[in-house]
Formats: sequence, C-alpha cells, structure tokens
Amino acid sequence: MTLQIGGEDEEEMDYTKTYIRLLNTNIYCEHAIQDKPPILLIHGFVASSYTFNRLKPMLANDFSVIAIDLPGFGKSEKSTTFTYSFDNYAELVLKCMDHFQLDEAFIAGHSMGGQIAMYTAIKSPRRVKKLILFCSSGYLPRANPYLIYSSYLPFFQLIAKRKINAQSVVRNLKNVFYDHSLITKDQIEEYGKPLQDKNFPKSLIRLLRHREGDLSSNELRNIHIPALLLWGEEDKVVPLTIGKKLCQDLPNAQLISYDKAGHLITEEKPNELWKQILSFTGVRMK
Repeated sequence: MTLQIGGEDEEEMDYTKTYIRLLNTNIYCEHAIQDKPPILLIHGFVASSYTFNRLKPMLANDFSVIAIDLPGFGKSEKSTTFTYSFDNYAELVLKCMDHFQLDEAFIAGHSMGGQIAMYTAIKSPRRVKKLILFCSSGYLPRANPYLIYSSYLPFFQLIAKRKINAQSVVRNLKNVFYDHSLITKDQIEEYGKPLQDKNFPKSLIRLLRHREGDLSSNELRNIHIPALLLWGEEDKVVPLTIGKKLCQDLPNAQLISYDKAGHLITEEKPNELWKQILSFTGVRMK
C-alpha cells in the first residue's frame, strides 16, 4: 500500500501490511524496511499502531519503520493463551527485532507502550539504541489483588464485556485529544472496531491478571540508555507531572512538552515530534 509522506512535495513510500507469528501469536505489523536506522513503534492501552498514523510516514523518510499491534489490541490476535505481562510484551518486541534481523533499534512507545519500551531496555539494554517515550505511563501499581481474584469468577467476563460496550469511542477520543476538531471518522472506526472482537474482553482480563506494576524509581535509575520524553501539557490521562518525575529518575533523559496538546500527542503534534526525534537520534534532516 502506498502512503503519502509529509507534504505534497515529498516522495511516496511503500508500506507492507502483514501478519507475523511471534510467541505463538498472530501479530499485525506495518513496516517500511530500508537501508536506514530502524525504529520500532509501540502503541498504548486499547490502541493500535494507528496511534502513529500521522508520524509514521514522516519517519519513513529517515528510518526503517516497524509498527506492531500488541497482542490483544488492534488487528492482532486477541489471544486467550498469551501472557499479557510487560515482561512478555518486551520479549515480543525483541522477537520482532529478531524477525527483521535487527541487532539494535530505536524503540518508541506511547502511553503503556512507553512502559513496554522501558521494560525492553531493562531486559536487553544492548539492543535498544535510544528510547523515545510519548506521554509514557509511569508509577502505576499492579491491579488490586481483590480485583485480580474477582476476575476468575464466572460473571466477571460479562461485566467486562458490558463495560466495554458502554464505553463511547468518541468520548474516549475526546479525553485524549486537546483539539477535538482533529477527531476523524477514520479514528473512530479504527479504535472502535477491535472492541467488537469476541475475545477482546478475555484479553483485557488476562492483562489485568498478568500486568506487573510500572517500573519503580530504583529500576528506572538503572536505565542508562538516552531517553527523549515528549509530552502534551494538557494530557489528562498521564499528566505532565509523571513526565517530570520520569525525567528525574531516568539518568540520561530529557523532557520536551507542548502546549495545546493532550495525551494523543502523536496525532496533535506530529511535525514537532518528527523534528525532535531526528535531532535526538542524530539522523540528519533532508
């Protein structure tokens, strides 16, 4: 499929959209593999690689771009056997790099994807060239033990399914956008369709059971890989205060924030993020 990159004067880039098999799970993947530095994009909770829809074609001017839908989300398998832990998600990221024969890559994650990116850095620091964290989740504890226990009761799945059905995709998008005029029908469709999968509630329940707490301050201080933190100052989901704390705990981090931007900063400030990523990674702008 051919996507237009940047403005009208930019060249076009061919993206391959396919499924790959990782950790016994079918993973939806979009990639533009070139003779350029690789960057791997990880989306957040109840999202997909569509999170990077505007940023991805810009990055393809200077990077080999790989974007995956995590198990349980987007177009990937809503597996009822996958272990939905951050550690296992990080293992999947490394297996994805193996699939494309990458020794190392820039790892970029949005929201929960940022936490997975940092888990990947802890798990295999030599393979993570630099970290790019968009409004990354941080300091969230593991789910309440009572809630985890309750998830094994027969009625819990019905409650989860009912709650998902009651959620309004438009309302959720309004919560992650500062500028509501940027919300499109395509976004509503892309973020809403995976929720209709019959196994989606099951995968969310497994995530509830398996998800560790976010990395602690002590664990974060062991990540010496350079990290760029990019934040929306109007983020209602992961406030800027979390970004400031992460920047203090990560030994080699810098934080850049943008006014009039919310949690889905990749949609609201793609040009600004692209320029910062090029500068941070050392990739020369054309």
